[in-house]
Amino acid sequence: MTVSRRYLPSTSLLLAFEVAARRLSFTRAAQELNLTQSAVSRQISALEAQLGVRLFVRERQRVRLTQAGTRYAEEIRGALARITGASMMLEVNPHGGTLNLAVLPTLGSRWLAPRLAGFLDAHPGITLNFSTRLRPFDFALEQFDAAIHFGQPNWPDTESRFLMNETMVPACSPGFLAHHGFSSPADLGEVQLIHVSSRPDAWARWFSCHGAETEAHSGMMFDQFATAAQAAKHGTGVALLPQFLIENELESGELVPALDLPLKSEDAYYLAWPKEGASHPPLIAFRDWITRAAREQQT
Repeated sequence: MTVSRRYLPSTSLLLAFEVAARRLSFTRAAQELNLTQSAVSRQISALEAQLGVRLFVRERQRVRLTQAGTRYAEEIRGALARITGASMMLEVNPHGGTLNLAVLPTLGSRWLAPRLAGFLDAHPGITLNFSTRLRPFDFALEQFDAAIHFGQPNWPDTESRFLMNETMVPACSPGFLAHHGFSSPADLGEVQLIHVSSRPDAWARWFSCHGAETEAHSGMMFDQFATAAQAAKHGTGVALLPQFLIENELESGELVPALDLPLKSEDAYYLAWPKEGASHPPLIAFRDWITRAAREQQT
């Protein structure tokens, strides 16, 4: 792809513009950049001449952005941040690659994080950067190489790989179970139920699956499984939780099944990535590794 040099201003011009736009002052921009005020002014004028667009309105001792300047500043700020980030990662990891991954919060902290040492030992040149996301997003707008996704493999403009299914169990504290002594699914309709926003129909499906004609609308709502598990552990009610995410609590006895009646989720966990990034070497390495780790989880 050949790009006209007109549309590729020098970094020095763009940096002067970004600082001036952020500070709304050529003088303060000059102080931040360790330049003279006249040098900053010349750089802004040179950028405006190259683009053929007025970016600032000069009003005596003040300047303000034009509408076009405001839009351009937002784009340039993001572009400079990406260049800076790429350069920093190259400095700290010159012989490997970087994978920017969006993860589900509880899955990331309880399942993925404890296993990462094995991946890093096998791939010492790769740097992993994580950020939590609860919902799918637009890969074109967020700078991620991949994301761990719960749902169906229908994320637009992506490819995906199946990781694992999910089995949910109704869990509560031992004291809560001893107090209520559940003997049938309908009994759970009489107590406080703990819901998670990413599985809004989970309790309704659980009651239906186990033949209980109970309205499962009462209770409290959490946005993450980790906080829902904490609430259940402290006797707040019964939470319907992914079994593999609460293995430690079940083994320690902090949580116990209210009834031995699991529910298999209709959706599953997938690794998703933008189609154009499928050949990124760190993604290939991570994709193969997490597929094996997920397979081991299911056995």
